[in-house]
Amino acid sequence: MILASGWGFFSHQKINRLAVFILPPEMIGFYKKNIRYISESAVNPDRRRYAVPDEGCRHYIDWDDYGDSAELILPRSWEEAVNKFGEDTLKAHGILPWHIVRMYHQLKNAFMVRDPEKILRLSAELGHYVADAHVPLHTTGNYDGQKTNQFGIHAFWESRLPELYFSEYDFLVGKADYLGDVQARAWDAVAQSHRAVDSVLEFERKLFEKEGERKFNFETKGKQTIKLVSPAYSKAYHQMLSGMVERRFRASIKMTGDIWYTAWVDAGQPDLKSLIHYTPTEKELKIRAEELKRWREGGLKTRDHESED
Repeated sequence: MILASGWGFFSHQKINRLAVFILPPEMIGFYKKNIRYISESAVNPDRRRYAVPDEGCRHYIDWDDYGDSAELILPRSWEEAVNKFGEDTLKAHGILPWHIVRMYHQLKNAFMVRDPEKILRLSAELGHYVADAHVPLHTTGNYDGQKTNQFGIHAFWESRLPELYFSEYDFLVGKADYLGDVQARAWDAVAQSHRAVDSVLEFERKLFEKEGERKFNFETKGKQTIKLVSPAYSKAYHQMLSGMVERRFRASIKMTGDIWYTAWVDAGQPDLKSLIHYTPTEKELKIRAEELKRWREGGLKTRDHESED
């Protein structure tokens, strides 16, 4: 499966940036100090997807490849899923919800060892995968309309529409909440996205039948003239979707803030204010990592798909 970047660079950066502002006072200072990094690094997973062999499958899950009972037959636990389907099969159809859980554990570990560099990197990249989970076309094998002769719908939905209508969206999503079950929340995000796939495709198909000759125009950006979906066609499609793009954008912001907050709470709520101007030495980080390892070996099992790397 080959995709255009989920939500597009513009949207991924906006989602991460806006998620910072829903964090509690104990966290927001550290994140605001590094908000440029958090925003700009949101797109790093897309930048490396063709350089790192296993990166691509982390951005999607082809839910429909598992049949009509996918929501019932897909194990939420990575270990159970591997035992049932095999790792190669899972990667072939995408591992997005499982990877979100893995990244949450990594971020929690970074908070526990108080490693500011890793906290920022993992926060930025976790926000990317959370946002991808809220894009309907990241949950289907027909990810770019290639099976229904709707080529380009991926970038149209997740890039063109947000760029045109971002200024009209309401981003007051409330404060970050603690997620009692990160795994369940990740799967719920994917399930909600998949339920919107039919509407995403069907509405555009009907619009093209009626207004196909108005779909494209040419716009000049810098020194280039490029072919884009026209503003008129975009407006008509956006209206047919009845706020879907805005709702998924808002949900992306909320879950990103929620999962950052949850990882911090589950790590014992370390003092982030002390990390704003602090760079730990390699020796300090090594000692803390060893302490964390000993704590686990003391009888507390790590949760599903957890990794320190």
